[in-house]
Amino acid sequence: MVDRVVESSETEVPEIPETLEKVLLFTLDEAKEKMNQGADVVPFTALVVKDNLFIESHPGDSAEECFAFARHTVEGARGAEAYGFCYDGYVETDAGTQDAIIAEGGIPGEDEGYAIGYVYNIVDDKPVFETDPAYIGAAPNFMAGLKDAEAYADDEIDEKYLDDEFDEEEEVEEED
Repeated sequence: MVDRVVESSETEVPEIPETLEKVLLFTLDEAKEKMNQGADVVPFTALVVKDNLFIESHPGDSAEECFAFARHTVEGARGAEAYGFCYDGYVETDAGTQDAIIAEGGIPGEDEGYAIGYVYNIVDDKPVFETDPAYIGAAPNFMAGLKDAEAYADDEIDEKYLDDEFDEEEEVEEED
């Protein structure tokens, strides 16, 4: 998936919200693990909802299709605190075009998201990753149109994100 352009005109790394930073790093680590095992990285999202992490893959015939699937999933994730969207792509550096696994993500209501990634080279048919992830730049935020997670009532959150155990506890409390 290399048809994605994330503009970077900033030289200073912005402060990334803690939950978002964790989900972005998690998605990058998952992608690194897949690549180290010889598997391809199918674009995927990770959503933080009520202290849970939900992962969904977004295969497609083109980069645009993968991004459309991811956008659709994230835009409908009412009650989510943050998301990461991870894929294998490339970045332009002073050294030229380099392969990278990239994680883009955002939080509800913010205009822009963030993109970070690991640059890598293939050596003896194995990926060799840079030690530290690099800030790539601002990215589209698929959660720009969502409210903060706490602003959603449980009946507004898609039932696939609600924990059955949470629902049972709530019913017990209501009966008391």
